[in-house]
Amino acid sequence: MDSVLTYISIENYTTYAGETIHVDLSYQLFGPPLGKAPVVLVTHALTGNSQVSGSRGWWTSLVGAEKVINTNKYTIIAFNIPGNGYDGKPENLYDNYKIFTAKDIARLFSLALKELQVTRLFANVGGSLGGGIAWELSVLQPNLAKNLVVVATDWKATDWVIANTKIQDAILLNSNNPLHDARMHAMLMYRTPESFTMKFNRTKNESLGMFNIESWLQYHGKKLEERFQLSAYKQLNYILSTIDVSLEYNNFKEAVYAITADIHVVTVDSDALFTLKEDKVTVSQLREIRQRTGQKVTHQVIRSIHGHDAFLIEYDQLDGFLEPIFK
Repeated sequence: MDSVLTYISIENYTTYAGETIHVDLSYQLFGPPLGKAPVVLVTHALTGNSQVSGSRGWWTSLVGAEKVINTNKYTIIAFNIPGNGYDGKPENLYDNYKIFTAKDIARLFSLALKELQVTRLFANVGGSLGGGIAWELSVLQPNLAKNLVVVATDWKATDWVIANTKIQDAILLNSNNPLHDARMHAMLMYRTPESFTMKFNRTKNESLGMFNIESWLQYHGKKLEERFQLSAYKQLNYILSTIDVSLEYNNFKEAVYAITADIHVVTVDSDALFTLKEDKVTVSQLREIRQRTGQKVTHQVIRSIHGHDAFLIEYDQLDGFLEPIFK
């Protein structure tokens, strides 16, 4: 059975930019009721939502009954990033798409967990943008989780990520067909040339008079138009560009020093958005710190030609990496 969407009202929230607003934060629960089992927080990626499991779940290969994140054993909570439009309520969208940073989202999630009387997580899990928010939440509440699991992500938006979100922003602001066109460009961020060659190999769709890669990009542009709001895409794209746990610290090491969770980093070897090279530096710095503090750091690598999106494709590998954590 699919979980119902529930709301938490957060009054008089002051954003990092200094604006005080009311936030209706929606979430879904999967598995036993809160208080009956260890809690796992799963944070969604840019065009994802709180439906992480069930018949329409975007991560249902990993989250569900007898899956690696087992809803018979854990209570799964998944918040919607405010303004993502998943609830279909126009009043919960934001005209100012730069209203929230990744730090704001982490702080809102922290306030919501407090409201739900969740003081301890078995795991704080996120992929892509969701992983960046998971990093931010771990710095904000360093004793919250037993495990931090970050997949296809990093603790900061690199120059490359910022550059791509800038191009996305320009398309969203200036195109006559903004969602469609921005999504076509985004698919180039999420996949690799080798992935496209394997899938299409310059084949043509004769009935449409175009290459199959072209019709595939158009298909993904159209599909996003059907399920996503322009304001939501602009906002989530901006949040992606703001990930940086070191912002209020002197450096990354200082920011993460107090985190007590075991940290599990999963990288896609062909990811051009959050690269293996960057994650290796992150893991090296973590291990340097934790030689003195003793907490665990693991680094697993998904081998795939599919790029960033492999965290939504290579489920067998990801399942194997998560199994020792959640067994």
